[in-house]
Parts: sequence; structure tokens; C-alpha cells
Amino acid sequence: MTAALEVVTPGIHTTVQDGGRRGFQDAGVPVSGPLDRIGLRLANALVGNAPETPALELILQGPGFEVAADALRVALAGCNGVIEVSGPHARSIAAGRSARLLRGDRFRVAHLGDAGCAYLAIEGGIELPMCLGSASTYVRARLGGFGGRALQRGDRLPLRLDSAAQRAEKMLPQRFDLALDQPIRVVLGPQDDFFSEAEQARFLAGEYVVSAQSDRMGFRLDGAPLAHAKGYNIVSDGIVCGSIQVPGSGLPIVLMADAQTTGGYPKIATVISADIPVLGRRRPGRALRFAAVSVSEAESLRRAQEAALDRSLATLRTVDAAAVIDVASLYTQSLISGVASATD
Repeated sequence: MTAALEVVTPGIHTTVQDGGRRGFQDAGVPVSGPLDRIGLRLANALVGNAPETPALELILQGPGFEVAADALRVALAGCNGVIEVSGPHARSIAAGRSARLLRGDRFRVAHLGDAGCAYLAIEGGIELPMCLGSASTYVRARLGGFGGRALQRGDRLPLRLDSAAQRAEKMLPQRFDLALDQPIRVVLGPQDDFFSEAEQARFLAGEYVVSAQSDRMGFRLDGAPLAHAKGYNIVSDGIVCGSIQVPGSGLPIVLMADAQTTGGYPKIATVISADIPVLGRRRPGRALRFAAVSVSEAESLRRAQEAALDRSLATLRTVDAAAVIDVASLYTQSLISGVASATD
């Protein structure tokens, strides 16, 4: 039987994502791919995969699985949550390190910590057909992924690797920084002239909150509405991930990974590519603010981010087997013999 992960609990919105579906926006097909490309890349690196190997994107709450393979290796990244393994091999595996699991093991991502999304990679990747060159799930059109939808209880997710070999596990060189208090940096425009200078300043000085109505298509923001200087309708033009539309309500919408390819509302600014992952990690209810930078500054920030990521991946640490706590074994041992005194 094909190696697989069997879904026990699906989580809120768990989908297969890879690097995205590029080259089809002229036909109205969104790029999709990860909300946080850094989290995806880190998870894949920890299990030894290529950077854009299909993995699972977890939104707000993680799923639970049973291992239907001789052995597999997993890693959770992009958050400060944990993987909880139950049964005879019970243990907790922190985000940012890999672990090998055996047939019949059940595990779940107990929580994502403070992050709104995270990535679960499996060594070898997930075995699914490509759709327009990508395995990324675009739910609205039922493209890619597992049947074009989020995972459901009882699904069997086929894996490319029948059995993960025993080897030293890997971990990140330092705790992952979610950057939850960092301002989201933007380049003003392309329709910033639809807003007065005073409204542009208010946009940059104000605080917004990620709305509960946010999804992979767009993050809706709650806060003080912005006033349009020249109406809120334009001739539809191109949308990119990070475009900040301001519709008639005056409340900004940041278009994200599953964004439509064109739109008819003025765009006051565009989130720089280096900060798309930072925004993607924000949970509903999280506050954020914006800061304006120039195009050249945005390019420099992305180059610096890529260099820092490369350094992290080049310095992945080997997990000391002696440092891994086997909870199941601890339960079977008598750690204290006789009577102990705190004064001894």
C-alpha cells in the first residue's frame, strides 16, 4: 500500500502548498503558494527537501494524523508551536526541528503558538499531480492540492517516500522570530493620488487590526476608515500579492497569496515582498501598522532577508539524540528511590 498520512482531525484550513502557480495570471489564475514562504522553506530544509517541495500549510489550528508508512520524517516551521506524538512513542517536538515517526504513530500540531500560519513538511514531499505546474491548492477554483480543497477527516495523503531512513535530526540554529511587532513596510501607490496627503499620513500613522473575515485571498483590516479624494472606482488593473485596496468602506484590504489578478478599487500602497511572510503570520485580532519605504529600500530589504535565510539554512544544527526527551520511557522509570529531603 502506498505510504500515506491519514487525516484524523483536519484543522481549520489545512492545504497543500508549494512555491506557487506562476505564469498564468494573464488567464486569471492566481499564484497561490504559501502565505509565509520563509516558513515553507525552513520546514522543507529541516527534512532535507528542495525549498519549494509541496508541504502542508496550517491555518490558526493544526491537524492530526496517523502514520500509514513504515517511517516518515516531519518538521514544523514558521511558528512557535509543537507537534504532540501520542501512543507508545509519545513525545513533544518543538517547531524548528525534524523528527522520525513510525507506522501507527498518531501526532497532531497541538497549536501554532502566536502565529496565524505554519508549515508541516514531510521528507520526500507529498505525492500529488501537478496542476498548471504546481501542487498548490486554490480552493475557490478547486485547483491543485488534494482534490482542490482543504483536508478532511479520513483523507489519505500519499507520500513520495515509502520509508524515511534513520539519521541525525536537524534543528534551526536559533528560535524563529515571528516579527509580530514589526511594522509592515510598504511602497506607496500605484493609486495613492486617490487619497489626500493627510489621508496617506493617517494611513501610515494609524493602527489596524486583522479582521476575522480575513483569508488566503485577502487580509481585511479594521480601524479608522480612509476617505477617498477621487472616488473609489478605477478601471480594473493588475493585482499583485501585497496590493492594498481601499474599497468604498474605506477599510483597507491587503491582497494575499490567493488574490484575484485584477481589481477595480484604488490601491493606496503595496506591501514589500520581504514583509509578505511577516504579515502572513498575523492572526485575526492582531494589531499592525505600516511604514513607507522607497523601491530601492524594498529591494535592499529583500536581498538582506534572503542572505539571512541562506545563513540560517547553512548552519542547521544536528539534534543531540541524548537531548531528546522520550516521555513514554520516563513514565516507565522510577526516577526517585526511597525518601528524599529538600535539605539533603
